Amino acid sequence: MGRTDPPSQHDQMYIGSAVSEAMKRNPSTAHAIFDFIRDTLLLRNFGLFREEDRPSLVEFVMKFQQMTGPVMAKGVEDTAFYIYNRLVSLNEVGGNPERFGYPVEQFHRKNADRRLRWPHSLLSTSTHDTKRSGDVRARINVLSEIPLEWRAVLTRWSRLNLSKKTKIQGELFPSRNDEYLLYQTLLGVWPSTPMTSEKYAFFQDRIVNYMRKATKEAKVHTSWINPNDAYDTAVSRFVQGVLGGRDRNKFLDTFLPFHQRVAYYGRLNSLSQLLLKLTSLGVPDIYQGGELWNFTLVDPDNREPVDFQQRRQLLTALRQRIEAAGGDLTELVREFLDSSTDGRVKLFVLYQVLNYRKRKEAIFSRGDYLRLEATGPKQAHVCAFGRIWEEERIVVVVPRLVVSLMDGKEQFPLGENVWGETVVLLPQERPGQTYRDQLTGKSLVVEQINESTGLRFANIFCSFPVALLERSITMKDG
Repeated sequence: MGRTDPPSQHDQMYIGSAVSEAMKRNPSTAHAIFDFIRDTLLLRNFGLFREEDRPSLVEFVMKFQQMTGPVMAKGVEDTAFYIYNRLVSLNEVGGNPERFGYPVEQFHRKNADRRLRWPHSLLSTSTHDTKRSGDVRARINVLSEIPLEWRAVLTRWSRLNLSKKTKIQGELFPSRNDEYLLYQTLLGVWPSTPMTSEKYAFFQDRIVNYMRKATKEAKVHTSWINPNDAYDTAVSRFVQGVLGGRDRNKFLDTFLPFHQRVAYYGRLNSLSQLLLKLTSLGVPDIYQGGELWNFTLVDPDNREPVDFQQRRQLLTALRQRIEAAGGDLTELVREFLDSSTDGRVKLFVLYQVLNYRKRKEAIFSRGDYLRLEATGPKQAHVCAFGRIWEEERIVVVVPRLVVSLMDGKEQFPLGENVWGETVVLLPQERPGQTYRDQLTGKSLVVEQINESTGLRFANIFCSFPVALLERSITMKDG
């Protein structure tokens, strides 16, 4: 496209819509001004300018285009996303807080579209610029499954912490909206393992600094340009009051049990999220520190030094345990699940699947994507798809909406009692065909199920809650 070519139909639509909205919001401003702006940005009035002024016109339009991205980012991601706190896991760079996730069908459609358009684009859940790490969002997402319980604890926490607020000119601060952000933040970032006194003091400082940044970015009661020292102090005092006196703190007495439940299901969400990222269309990216559970917030919190020595030691031990276990990893994965708070279970999935991707590069870089259907009583609680390249086939299966799946019990979604007769259909397979789970080593046999064929989830998820199944190549297939 040349420098003076008209914008695309897509761009024209958005420019026209934006100008019309600005006109409606400013009824006292002359319409001719908005008409001029629209015609200038669309270069409709290019011929009305003197020839010597036309290069300056084009330069202005190009600079305007370059500025709209940063302005949008500051207005949406660095302002609105700190104000609209309904469910803050949705307030992510590139996200939309009005959209409560996608149904499974749309997930499949987007993967199919990516297969055609952007098969090698980046797949990331955490970066240097994310507002909250993928593991933090996975925890906060749990709240969407327990709205009534969430409302009840919020009411109780608000009453318990009312005395910790500061009265300024007749109003209590921080605002209820900022208080609400704090509680979601604490649920998202509270460590899964106990903190020493020194680590707890550091954690308190992290939260104080984060809330200071969040309230200033929101620009409702304070900002970087126009700081409100009284409000800033009130927020800091509130956080310190909420987290102070750890041994005798009525808020923490109720917060910690609730957090334990949220964190439990959050870990299961994270494992599903991780396997989908590692096997879907695209190139998975692991941000520094994300090899284990990573509960960091926006910069500078997510740019703190990472303990790579710890990760090297854990990885070395993990390799040794996998080699010693031989082909059967069921006891090993159960151990990792039982001690899931230490993060080794996440490192295990990451290590196994990345090594599998390395061995099977073609199926992930060039393979087709196949949506797989589930049937049975728990079909709404699974997401499954296949990847196919020549004679190679894999099946990826993860659970979803685990809180309601488990009826609120803190138990792993494993076995017949959970899944019953729920199956994933593999209509192109014949009965007797085998698949091997790359995470447990377990072999599974395709069964005749009514008029189709498939695998039972009770067998897939008998020892581990996510599965990467590789189709066994028979002599006939080869």
